Amino acid sequence: MSLIPKKGTVYVVDDDEAVRDSLQWLLEGKDYRVRCFESGESFLSRYDAREVACLIVDIRMGGMTGLELQSRLLESHSPLPIVFITGHGDVPMAVDTMKKGAMDFIQKPFKEDQLVTLVERMLEQAKDTFADHQSAASRDALMARLTLREAQVLERIVAGRLNKQIADDLGISIKTVEAHRANIMEKLNANTVADLLKIALGQTPAKA
Repeated sequence: MSLIPKKGTVYVVDDDEAVRDSLQWLLEGKDYRVRCFESGESFLSRYDAREVACLIVDIRMGGMTGLELQSRLLESHSPLPIVFITGHGDVPMAVDTMKKGAMDFIQKPFKEDQLVTLVERMLEQAKDTFADHQSAASRDALMARLTLREAQVLERIVAGRLNKQIADDLGISIKTVEAHRANIMEKLNANTVADLLKIALGQTPAKA
């Protein structure tokens, strides 16, 4: 077994210590990095959205329930794939979680191979969704550097307006528009107008 797991992180949230321990033992034996939490609150306080990861969470817990934790993650637009652990009476509830985007649910007592297969599927999905999520976050961080006026100029560049037209639209000189364009290019790390448009439209510029 490698010293540093490369398959991704599995978060386990369950208020039953025995369940946490058994899942950790099983998944670490398969070379996953496992981080266990006894409550949804403690998980949220330490969750790192930059990790390629997935979440296994019990539906019924003291304090924040698994359903409430899912809702909190949805509100924050988290790309984290989720599988719920359910008891027999929780199946209708689990079906509802899938309508909200959960990847699957497993019933207690669950089979080890079933769980490992689900984790593999979730982490494969996570690699794609996390890459998209990080790309969007990077774009948002770049766009946040722009002043209001620069954002107005960029909006018109994307719409195909010429410098003279942008100047007329905003009641500023062409030289001022050119200065704003130069600042926008610098702040967004764009080498060409094509790169600038790709960033503004949420696409990934080609690497030089």
